[in-house]
Amino acid sequence: MLSFSHSPIVSYLLWCLVLLALASSNGVGATAKPKVVGEPAPPVTGGRVTGAPFTAAEYPGEELVFTYGRDPFWFAVHRRSTRQPLFNTSAGALLFKDQYLEVSTALPKDAALYGLGENTQPGGIRLRPNDPYTIYTTDISAINLNTDLYGSHPVYMDLRSLAGRGVAHAVLLLNSNGMDVFYRGTSLTYKVIGGLLDFYFFAGATPLAVVDQYTSMIGRPAPMPYWAFGFHQCRWGYKNLSVVEGVVEGYRNAQIPLDVIWNDDDHMDAAKDFTLDPVNYPRPKLLAFLDKIHAQGMKYIVLIDPGIAVNNSYGVYQRGMARDIFIKLDGQPYLAQVWPGPVYFPDFLNPNGVSWWIDEVRRFHDLVPVDGLWIDMNEASNFCTGKCTIPKKHQCPIPDSKTPWVCCLDCKNLTNTRWDEPPYKINASGQTARLGFNTIATSATHYNGILEYNAHSLYGFSQAIATHKALQGLQGKRPFILTRSTFVGSGAYAAHWTGDNKGTWENLRYSISTMLNFGIFGMPMVGSDICGFYPSPTEELCNRWIELGAFYPFSRDHANFASPRQELYVWESVAKSARNALGMRYKLLPYLYTLNYEAHLTGAPVARPVFFSFPDFTPCYGLSTQFLLGAGVMVSPVLEEGATSVRALFPPGTWYNLFDTTKVVVSKAGEAPVRLDAPLNEINVHVYQGTVLPMQRGGVISRDARATPFTLVVAFPLGAAQADAEGAVYVDDDERPEMALAEGQATYVRFHASVRGRAVTVRSEALMGSYSLRAGLVIEKLTVLGLEGTGKDISIVVDGADADAAAVATSSPYFAAGGGAKLQGEEGEGVEDSQRSVEVDVGGLALPLGKSFTVTWNMQIEA
Repeated sequence: MLSFSHSPIVSYLLWCLVLLALASSNGVGATAKPKVVGEPAPPVTGGRVTGAPFTAAEYPGEELVFTYGRDPFWFAVHRRSTRQPLFNTSAGALLFKDQYLEVSTALPKDAALYGLGENTQPGGIRLRPNDPYTIYTTDISAINLNTDLYGSHPVYMDLRSLAGRGVAHAVLLLNSNGMDVFYRGTSLTYKVIGGLLDFYFFAGATPLAVVDQYTSMIGRPAPMPYWAFGFHQCRWGYKNLSVVEGVVEGYRNAQIPLDVIWNDDDHMDAAKDFTLDPVNYPRPKLLAFLDKIHAQGMKYIVLIDPGIAVNNSYGVYQRGMARDIFIKLDGQPYLAQVWPGPVYFPDFLNPNGVSWWIDEVRRFHDLVPVDGLWIDMNEASNFCTGKCTIPKKHQCPIPDSKTPWVCCLDCKNLTNTRWDEPPYKINASGQTARLGFNTIATSATHYNGILEYNAHSLYGFSQAIATHKALQGLQGKRPFILTRSTFVGSGAYAAHWTGDNKGTWENLRYSISTMLNFGIFGMPMVGSDICGFYPSPTEELCNRWIELGAFYPFSRDHANFASPRQELYVWESVAKSARNALGMRYKLLPYLYTLNYEAHLTGAPVARPVFFSFPDFTPCYGLSTQFLLGAGVMVSPVLEEGATSVRALFPPGTWYNLFDTTKVVVSKAGEAPVRLDAPLNEINVHVYQGTVLPMQRGGVISRDARATPFTLVVAFPLGAAQADAEGAVYVDDDERPEMALAEGQATYVRFHASVRGRAVTVRSEALMGSYSLRAGLVIEKLTVLGLEGTGKDISIVVDGADADAAAVATSSPYFAAGGGAKLQGEEGEGVEDSQRSVEVDVGGLALPLGKSFTVTWNMQIEA
C-alpha cells in the first residue's frame, strides 16, 4: 500500500516534485509562508531548476500509485489493483503563491464524500455539492449552518460503489492555515491562505480501514475512563454549591443514572481560571461535597478558559507574566476580552507556557481535587477585535453588566499588515469576516516568532496537549479532557462536544451528522448538549433528545444560564424517558467501553455511519437519521415533533429490538424503510444478526453497574439452522493511564457462537483473565435470539474441564423460552405476528469472565 501517511519520504518526494515542476515550467520560485504542522518545504531560490533528481513519472506503492506530469505540472494518485483514480489535478489550476495556494481534483459524480469540518451540515453527513466548506477555528454558535465552527479538519473520506462493492479512501491536506474548499460534485478545489500542499492519501479500502490508517498517522483516540461513558449533568448557572447538591439529589430521588456533575464558570472567583468563589463555592464545603460524591463513585469536572485575567493581584497572572508566556503583538502581550474582562492568552507553543500551565493545573488540583478538565473558548474566542487597550474613561468589565460578551476595551482594527488583511479572503464566520474577528489578531506572534496567522487553528489543540500532560503527570491516572476547539490529532488527547446548539428539532437532527463526522476525524468521544444549550426546549423535545443523547458516546445535558432549568427530572415524562434510555445505556456500558478500547487500538469510531458496517449497501450512503454503535447496534431515534413512529432503514438481515427482543425486523432487499412504533418514552435500538453483545444489569452509577453479572445476547438470523455470531468485551482498571492488555490489570474476552441444526455452542476465549477473576466478574445468563423452541442436554466446560470438576459454581442452569416473534418487514410487505418463540435464555449460570468456557445444548420444539 502506498500510504503517504506512513512515509514522510513520500510526502517529501511529492513536495520536491511540486516545487521542481513549478520552478522549471513556470519560472515561479516564491514559496508560501511556512506552515506550522509537519516539515517545511524544501527551499526554492527562484531560478529554474535543472538536473531533475526524479526522472520516473510513476512511483508505485503497495496499494496506491503516484504519477505526475511536468509541463504544466500535475499529479495524480490511483489504485494499483484497479487503476481507479482517487485524486487527479490535471484538469484544474495549481497555484502556489505567497499566502495563496490552490489545487483541484476531479471526482466521479457518484462519489459519496464525508468530512471537511467542523461545521453543522443541514443536509446530513454526506457532503452536498455547492455547500460552503470553510475550515478555520471560530467561536460561532453551532446553530449557524454551513459555517466554519470550532474545529479544523481538512480531511475527507470518499466512498464509491464499484461493481456492487463499496470502496473507500481518504485524503488529508495537513495544513493549519485557513481555507475554503469548494465541492462541485465532479470536482473539489482547495483555496488555502498559507502553508504547504502537504497531502496524505489513505487507501482503505473499507471505511474502517481508512480510519485505522488515518489515526495511525494523526494519533490513536485517547483511552477514556469507564465513568466517562456514564451520564453527565452541567448547567451554566449553578450559582452556588447548594444548587449543585440539589441537582445530584434530584437525580438520585428520580432514580435517573448520573456519574458526573459539572460546573461551568460559576465556581470561579470573578470568572478567573483556577480560582474558587469564596462565597458561593467555599472550599471547605466544596471539599466535603466532593468527599461525599467520590465515596459514591461520582466525579466532578470544572471549566477553564484560556484567557488569563489581567489583574496584578491574581497569582496565575503574576506567574505567567514572570515567565513571559503570553502571545504578543508588537512586543507586548496581546490584550483581549472574555468573561473576566481584559485577558492575555497563554502561548502553548512556548515550552515555558506549557510548564507554567502544568504548574497552574497542579496548584488548582491541590485546591480542588477535580476529576477532569473542560477547556472551552479555545479557538481562541475574543469578545473584541483588533488591537485593544484598557479603557481610561470607563470600567472593563462593566460592573453588573447583563451583556458581558460585548466588547468594553478600546480597540482599533488592524488593516496595515498582510497577515490581518491577506489578499484572499476565506469565508470566515460565513460572512468573509476578518481573520482576526473575535479572536487573536493574526499578526500576533507565538514562541520563536510563529505567526498567529499560521498557528491560529492549532490553539485548542496545543492547549489540549498541555492539559493532558498536566493531568496525566499530576494524577497518574487516565485523564479526561473535554475541548471545544480541535485540530487533526486532537482525539489523541481529548473528547469533544459540539458547542452551543439550540433547543430545536432541527438541532436535534443536526447533532447526529456532527457526531458521526468526528468519528471520521479520529475523535470518537463526542456528543451534543442534550435538550439544547438555549433557549428553553419543549418537554416533548427533551424527551426525544435524551432518548437519542443516551446513545451519544459522550452523553451530557447542558444548558445556558438564561434558559429555564432542564435537568432530566424536571418533567416526569422526561424522567421516564431518561430512566428507559439511560437504563439501556448503563446495561450497554461494557459494550461501549469495549468500543473505546477498539477505538484506541484501531481508530474505529464508537458511533458510526451505517455504511461503516455495510459499505456495499448504497441506500445508506446518505443516511443521517440513524447510526450504529460499533458494528451491530442500530439506533433509530424520533426526530420530528409529534411523531409516535419512525421510518427506519435496515440493511438486509435480522435485527432485534433490545428493549423487547420479540420485536424483530427482517429486512430483505433493505431498500425500503420500516415503520417502527415509537411512543413518547421509547426509542428503537436494535442488535444485528451475527453479534454477541455483552451486557450487564445496569444501575444509576457506572461504578456499581460495572460490578454486576453479565448477560451475553447472541443474535442469529431468525430461524437459522446454520449461523455464527461473535463479539468481545474488554475490562480493566480504568485509572491506569494506558489502555492495554496487561496481566492483572485488564482482561479481553472473545465470544463465539454457532448453531448447526439443533446444536448450539457458545464459547469464550479469555486473555489475561486474572484481572476479571479478582474482580469477581461472572456471566449469569445467555440470551440467544433467532432460534425456535427451548433447550435441553446442556454441557458446560470451563478451561477445558467439566464445570463440576473445575469446581465452578454454575448454580442451577435452566432454559426459558421467550415470547412469540412480532415480525416487522419493509414497507409494502406488511407486518405479521408469529406464535413461534424467538428467544431462549440459559440462566442460573455463574461462568467466570476470566476463564475460557464452552456451553453447548440442543434445541427442541415442544408440541
